[in-house]
Amino acid sequence: MRWLPRLLSHLAAAGSAAAARTSSHVRGGSLSNGFASGGGGGGGLAVPREWLRKLWAEELRKQKEAARRWGVGATVNVGGGDGAGGSLGALRAGGAAGEAPASSYQYDGGDLKPVEAKLAPLLARANLLIARDIEWANIMFAFEQESRYIIMDPLFPQSQVGFIREKSNVIFRQLLRSRRPFVAEITDAMGNEIFTVRRPFWWINSSIYAEVDGKEIGVVHRRWHLWRRIYDLYLGNGQFAVVENPGFWNWTFTLIDEDDNVLAQIDRNWRGIGFELFTDAGQYAIRFGDEGQSHKFGLAADIEELHVVRQLTLPERAVALALAVSLDSDYFSRRGGWGLPFLIATE
Repeated sequence: MRWLPRLLSHLAAAGSAAAARTSSHVRGGSLSNGFASGGGGGGGLAVPREWLRKLWAEELRKQKEAARRWGVGATVNVGGGDGAGGSLGALRAGGAAGEAPASSYQYDGGDLKPVEAKLAPLLARANLLIARDIEWANIMFAFEQESRYIIMDPLFPQSQVGFIREKSNVIFRQLLRSRRPFVAEITDAMGNEIFTVRRPFWWINSSIYAEVDGKEIGVVHRRWHLWRRIYDLYLGNGQFAVVENPGFWNWTFTLIDEDDNVLAQIDRNWRGIGFELFTDAGQYAIRFGDEGQSHKFGLAADIEELHVVRQLTLPERAVALALAVSLDSDYFSRRGGWGLPFLIATE
């Protein structure tokens, strides 16, 4: 440690001074210790215990400052044999333990722009799984609640990577139902806001906006058709994808570019007869392409590989996630009030 050379030099000076006065220090054939206990007889030069205490406290303070600079709340170990280097290694290990595994990411954070850097912790993944919570008041009493979603990474399904929470007026929810205006916050697992989606009231065609720090980055406009489900996706003022679903019982929504090349895909998964008939608790798999993912496990093993012509940028992925929220509101949200039959029919 950094204080050890100072301590050794002080002890060497004390030892040389004690050797010059050995005759005055020897009593009964024994020598006094270099570290005084505070009371012993003799006038030998000893290292003050108060000085050692202050030196130790100063070292602890410096180690804690280093921990704060790394932004890690891990316990600081100043007694290890590796010195300061060992402590910094422990801090690095502690910081890595609190982050999502790197194999789930597809982007290097060093070259990201500020907006992309904020989106990366959630959207720099090959696939996302979004599951809507069951709204019991809607099921039993037809009382429309704010929608809640859980975001998971299929590679690591044991823990959530984010949440979607709607904020809307309770009266508008009951009167306007799926046409109600709302703002939904997309957060990470710790509740930190990543971006928001804003959906205004609509009458014929719906729109939903993706915003980062209050600034619009993209929008999804629904295009009217008698039976087909058509959406146009824009990043800024430029359109980068379109969705043309044939309608009816087709639950796959593919994002294609102007040359009909696949960019991403959103699938609504079947969750069972009870969930589909009596609840709005849908589940959506967003596939951005499995490029670079050689090993799949967990829920990812059930998701087919998607070959894309290019990887969507992080802002484009934010718009795609906004599309998933809009799809759920446009086609898969229904009036509740089924009551007791749900308790019998659910799995």
